[in-house]
Amino acid sequence: MRRRRRTSFPFKGLPQFITAVIFFCLGLAASSFKSSEFSFPNFLQDVVSIKEKTSWPVGYDDILVVRAIDGDTLELENKEHVRLIGVDTPESRKNEKAIKDSRRAGMDIEKIVELGSEAKNFTKHLVEGKRVRLEFDAGPKDKYGRLLAYVYLKNSSSSGKEIFVNAAIIEQGYASPMTIPPNVKFANLFRQLYQEARQEKRGLWQDNVFAQR
Repeated sequence: MRRRRRTSFPFKGLPQFITAVIFFCLGLAASSFKSSEFSFPNFLQDVVSIKEKTSWPVGYDDILVVRAIDGDTLELENKEHVRLIGVDTPESRKNEKAIKDSRRAGMDIEKIVELGSEAKNFTKHLVEGKRVRLEFDAGPKDKYGRLLAYVYLKNSSSSGKEIFVNAAIIEQGYASPMTIPPNVKFANLFRQLYQEARQEKRGLWQDNVFAQR
């Protein structure tokens, strides 16, 4: 008589029971997933939040500058204002900043405004009524909601090369460099152009009347 082969499980049919339990649990989990809204883990929610907060403005590769508000601030055809990154010109009108600049430079506020008007006129003749391309750095807007950008004058010469507006204003002596992290991509370039403009006495530095602020 043949002997029955012993199973390694203490109970007959235990493997089938375990399999059934596993499928039951999977079914329960699936129904629970369907009946409830899926939620990201906290760290993924943070990533999504950061991405939304730092989304870059679009549609600024070919846009018209309608006016120069100041030597370092422009208004676009879509009514948005652009603050030129790394550029700081004197104020062209009497305001709180003009008063601070006056005290810091030891100069009459009327002189500050006069120099600011010169800087504004330079920027005006450079870009007003012309089409530009905007390039952004780490932070696309300031606390006032203005776009923070590097501005390039499109097809500005027969060579077809763009003019880097931010750099041109400093290079020609109508602005001081202003470095505010995290937007520091061209900080070293602006500093170099500023030093050269001072040495060559260009623009506002002709009489060495306006000290670095």
